[in-house]
Amino acid sequence: MAQRSAGVLRRYRWTELWLLILPFVLFLLAMTQLLLSNLDPTSSLKINNLPIGQGLTPIVGLIAALLGFHVVMNIFFRKADQFLLPLVGVLTGLGVIMSTRLGPDIGIPGLGNRQLTWVFIGLVICLGTMFALRNINWLARYKYTAALFGVVMFCTTLVNTFKVKDLNSPTHDQLNIGPFNFQPSELLKICIVIFFAAYLSENREILAEGSLKFGPFRLPPLRQLGPILMMLGIGLLLFLVVRELGLALLIYGIFLCMIYLGTSKISYVVTSALMAVVFGFIGYLLLGYVKQRFAVVGIDMVNWNAQSDALYYEIGGGGQVVQGLIAIASGGILGAGLGLGHPAGKFFVPAVHTDMVLTAFAEELGLVGLFAIIGIYLLIVYRGFRIAMEASDPFQQLLAAGLTSIFAIQTLIISAGNLKIMPLTGIPLPFMTYGGSSVFANFIIVGLLLLISHRSKVEREGDF
Repeated sequence: MAQRSAGVLRRYRWTELWLLILPFVLFLLAMTQLLLSNLDPTSSLKINNLPIGQGLTPIVGLIAALLGFHVVMNIFFRKADQFLLPLVGVLTGLGVIMSTRLGPDIGIPGLGNRQLTWVFIGLVICLGTMFALRNINWLARYKYTAALFGVVMFCTTLVNTFKVKDLNSPTHDQLNIGPFNFQPSELLKICIVIFFAAYLSENREILAEGSLKFGPFRLPPLRQLGPILMMLGIGLLLFLVVRELGLALLIYGIFLCMIYLGTSKISYVVTSALMAVVFGFIGYLLLGYVKQRFAVVGIDMVNWNAQSDALYYEIGGGGQVVQGLIAIASGGILGAGLGLGHPAGKFFVPAVHTDMVLTAFAEELGLVGLFAIIGIYLLIVYRGFRIAMEASDPFQQLLAAGLTSIFAIQTLIISAGNLKIMPLTGIPLPFMTYGGSSVFANFIIVGLLLLISHRSKVEREGDF
């Protein structure tokens, strides 16, 4: 009996538990700082706008949810990666804290509780994904079903495009279900990764050889090339028809990553990148909103004057990015302090809780906090690719790598857009942007990665 108890203790996920304690302490300190900032007369928050109960509930609830998730993992998925949940938990907690902090400023006092609700549901969906797919290779057998489901999601977005009067607006990735708004693209990207992972794992040898010559490059046979071009065409239509620049960049980036990982052929990547440049230039010439987004990147901040810049006052123009850069600059190295900045006040940043949430963190936590957040994303990407390397078969390797690339590419696109390095798009920052669709999709990805890591260790060690 004593030996059995000792064995259970040895198998307990102690690393994950100790790594969770640190963010829990961080969350409580951050929320204490946020509540204390209400007592500062210079703060944009007031004590009657953020009651103590309303401030503590999201964090206490999140800590309880993560601990409950940890307990379930110990019972059913002991061998899953022990670093991924704490890393994801840190970003999720910061997102809940910032939603709680920004809520009173933007006129939604319960924003933190709403985000906590999405996180609760996301964690349940994550566990549901792991229990429903105990055999991860089941997904490979239904790759065309996943592709069809992704096409249906895409068609939903396409139909929404023709319902709006201004086809030049880039906000058609939305499906209204009663009082809720859902973004079909969040499921579309997962379906595309599942399809590519299964298809490339089955045809990797034929694709790697390449039998068609195209100048100095070799392309795979048309039979194997057709399905890939079909899924790639979805990304092109998203760009030219649906007017979703960020989503098109994400899908094309996923395609480039997976085609290289699946074939190790740099020529495929170069050819596809050249195609992207050509079609991107055509889109730039034809679509006004694309020209506007690139014009924002070219704004001269040194000699800039809002009064003389007409682009600043246009919807979706330079005002959002410019105000975000001003907020980042005001934070300096160490930041103004949580709750002591003005992301939705003095330095008003439109959509600060969604598209521009990174600027709010930069203003209040400074460059140190911004680099720490980016570092956590890099660690998540590292753990994801490590899970891919340790996976037991090509499909699971490609699936884990493709899902991880979603986090990497999304973070790159939205972070570069906030910093005026790339055109700003509506791509959400994983785990930190307010909204249910993104949270649900991200936790599905986390569930798949945890399941792959668990199954890989079970198959190697033979001990559940």
